[in-house]
Amino acid sequence: MRPFLFLGTRAEDAVAQQEYDAVLAGCGLRPDELVRVRLERGPLGEVDLADWSGIVLGGGPYNVSDADDAKSPAQRRAEADLHDLAVRVVAEDFPFLGACYGIGVLGRLGGGIVDRTWGETIGALPIRLTEEGRADPLFGPMPAEFAAFLGHKEAVARLPEGAVLLASTDTCPVHAFRLGLNVYATQFHPELDPVAICDRIDAYSAHGYFEPHEQESLKAAARQSIVTEPVRLLGRFVELYARA
Repeated sequence: MRPFLFLGTRAEDAVAQQEYDAVLAGCGLRPDELVRVRLERGPLGEVDLADWSGIVLGGGPYNVSDADDAKSPAQRRAEADLHDLAVRVVAEDFPFLGACYGIGVLGRLGGGIVDRTWGETIGALPIRLTEEGRADPLFGPMPAEFAAFLGHKEAVARLPEGAVLLASTDTCPVHAFRLGLNVYATQFHPELDPVAICDRIDAYSAHGYFEPHEQESLKAAARQSIVTEPVRLLGRFVELYARA
């Protein structure tokens, strides 16, 4: 099997490792089958799509809607590299699954708009599939409604031209969409479980996702949440796209 490529942007080593391990387990792959590149550390470099079965992009603290003068050099570099890769991926309809930050990377293509209109507080919410989502090869095996962990400042305010809306919540209209047949983005995190989201709440407590006094109550609510279905998307992605 050709390996999959995992792209991360988290500077915090413990959280970055936890994210990779969770995606690895959800995909059902070995480390040599899910090769990681940490974009916050250096340039992406040349990616020959023919070398890979597919690409998975993790989340992180970067927001494409951040003011340009507030973006670090590492963020600007990662954003430029991911934009160039996304243009190629969409043009070739190459298998791609971007979680959370994938919304920002793909959501601004083709006239799409990503802004701060539909941000959601960290926690678990019910995700509902659209009719197109229920018929989609990746999302179709999922329940029509399932709980997922999320937490984001920005979201898609207008879908890119030709995008297919796959899932929504009551408080965010675009939680998943598809471009072409094989390029996907989710606003929610398919890899997260209660332990991991509590660790992220601690790691990003000063990043403006919530008020400081909310930290412990958000963790308590997360521990009580039952989130079992989203991780299936990772295994399904591998099932659909693993190539000899």
